[in-house]
Amino acid sequence: QVQLVEAGGGLVQAGGSLRLSCAASGSIAFIGTMGWYRQAPGKQRELVADITTSSLTNYADSVKGRFTISRDSAKNTVTLQMNSLKPEDTAVYYCAADAMAAGGLRMNLYWGQGTQVTVSS
Repeated sequence: QVQLVEAGGGLVQAGGSLRLSCAASGSIAFIGTMGWYRQAPGKQRELVADITTSSLTNYADSVKGRFTISRDSAKNTVTLQMNSLKPEDTAVYYCAADAMAAGGLRMNLYWGQGTQVTVSS
């Protein structure tokens, strides 16, 4: 199995910054694309940003120019640097990874437990 553990998050004023990190652990054969999603109250979960094994990145239009995703494939970690935060960024942020567990036959999408980000106006 693959476990994802997030760190970071919290309460910040509008215009501030936060850094989220996520570490994958367990019996891992391979990790592909890693990313961050978020879900605000009453809304569907949405992709914030993801990054491939070749470090190609993809961002939601709402966060382009403010958020930066990066990964350390040797350590199986992914980080989301969030700058110029806005109240509308308030949500639970989830780490996700497309991965294959050791002994597995296919890739599966794994999720972290989520971390709350609250941006006050």
